[in-house]
Amino acid sequence: MSDASIPVTILDGGMGRQLERMGAPFKLPEWSALALIDAPRFVLEAHQAFIDSGAQIITTNSYGLVPHMIGEDRFARSGRELADRAGRLARQAASGRNIQVAGSLPPLFKSYRPELFQAARAPELLATLVTGLASHVDFWLIETQSSTAEAFAAIDVTRATGLPVWVSYTLRDEQGWRAPAELRSGESVASAIAATLALGVDAVLFNCSQPEVMEEAVRVAASSAARIGVYANAFAPEPRTEEPYAGISLLRADLTPERYLEWARRWVAAGATIVGGCCGVGPEHIAALRAHLT
Repeated sequence: MSDASIPVTILDGGMGRQLERMGAPFKLPEWSALALIDAPRFVLEAHQAFIDSGAQIITTNSYGLVPHMIGEDRFARSGRELADRAGRLARQAASGRNIQVAGSLPPLFKSYRPELFQAARAPELLATLVTGLASHVDFWLIETQSSTAEAFAAIDVTRATGLPVWVSYTLRDEQGWRAPAELRSGESVASAIAATLALGVDAVLFNCSQPEVMEEAVRVAASSAARIGVYANAFAPEPRTEEPYAGISLLRADLTPERYLEWARRWVAAGATIVGGCCGVGPEHIAALRAHLT
């Protein structure tokens, strides 16, 4: 039975670690893109698992389709084709069901590293992904953005498609972090939300950060009256380093579906109306969200 007074939309969970659990090809640097390249049936099965668990929106497996993950040569040769494949697989999984497909536009120059953003090169890389995905998706999910600069570059490239745009920021969450909510760039959540909404986006979310840092960000964002969402990760806390999450991170044993639901209830109480999961959050977590928040 639902315990939400306001309808909550349920996203899917983390594609990469779900593929790993299923026995799909999975390693760095390709991450979730490796299954898309070598064993796409696993991607379809992962989408179906999240739909069966109650996800109302699934996200294309295009997060790893960037040069630093699949290689410069492969991106130049096959980036658009692989994006098209990611979109087709998601649309196939959603076919015949009341499921929306979000087109994932990821960080282009490494996750959590806003200082590596290359404004001059970003439009070309984004155009490859947007062109491959556009005919398959219902809206854009510009996700795991560490700064407004990288998010705004993606917003600009998507404008010509006419599709709705959601932007999701990742927050500072290193071990011991207790300061006010900030993007990984150091920008305040309040200033980032104001600037992002001024560009006409349809929703602002927070993802791929520890559950503990999400509630404050939601409270700040909720004052904007925009649609707000959260999909946290299940990574074990790590110290701040020059290369954050440089390997395949350990997952937290304490983030059971029941515990993740407790966090989600706090986000909803703070103003979130879109909830799902990121890395390490599986179909069982999504099933708990769907059962209790919708």
